[in-house]
Amino acid sequence: MTSAAALLSAFDTQARPAEWTTPDPGAEVHQDGPVYRVTWPRRRGFIAGPPTLGVEGTTLDTLIARQRDYFTTRNQGVEWKTWSHDTPADLPDRLLAAGFESEGQETVLVGLANELTTQPPLDGVVIREAKDESDIHKLAATATKVFGRPHDWLVDHLLEKQHDPNVVPVIAEANGEVVSSSRIEFVPGTEFAGLWGGGTLKAWRGKGIYRALIAHRARLAVARGTKYLQVDASEDSRPILERLGFTTITTTTGYAWTPKP
Repeated sequence: MTSAAALLSAFDTQARPAEWTTPDPGAEVHQDGPVYRVTWPRRRGFIAGPPTLGVEGTTLDTLIARQRDYFTTRNQGVEWKTWSHDTPADLPDRLLAAGFESEGQETVLVGLANELTTQPPLDGVVIREAKDESDIHKLAATATKVFGRPHDWLVDHLLEKQHDPNVVPVIAEANGEVVSSSRIEFVPGTEFAGLWGGGTLKAWRGKGIYRALIAHRARLAVARGTKYLQVDASEDSRPILERLGFTTITTTTGYAWTPKP
């Protein structure tokens, strides 16, 4: 079994830097001191940095204000992503003081793909990849029902990535209805892939669908030679993932800045 410390080290050295070293096409990346700003034409920006920023106090406040003002000038929202093991430890407090708002904490878990490929038996449910635009719209509609907020952005994202081999949407279908939706996103140049979604309609929970979706995506990862699967999990998902063999390595919280009209 790989230790949590080893998994965290792999995550910090591979998956995290990929946010700014290999961003999506169309992105612009600018480094400002220890942090990186990633901007896209039609979606909010992203800010992150290494585990040790190396700045603190008023110098850190100035750095935060500079990023906030940059996106205010662009009239564009931004997420500054933080992890609980990072330093300085008071970065979240300083982001809040600068007007950023917490979007809630999630637990980061990592599992070994080759240990997660066993699929449980399913009764009347088929796991398959979403192949066309109709599938993608159904996937997003299911996510909207499950999570209680619009997922129109997911349609745009998946249609944009429809021919990208690094993004594979996977659905669970019963009687022609998409009852659970998910995707796997491979991180180029690393041993990591991220598991996203996995939301199941209430009436279909407790039937092994969530686990089956993980197993299907794990097999895709193994076929690609990808070693690690990473999840940013809610408290509902965390215990399930731990039972399946994922290891908790840290927590993450995004802090959002939205310019006022």
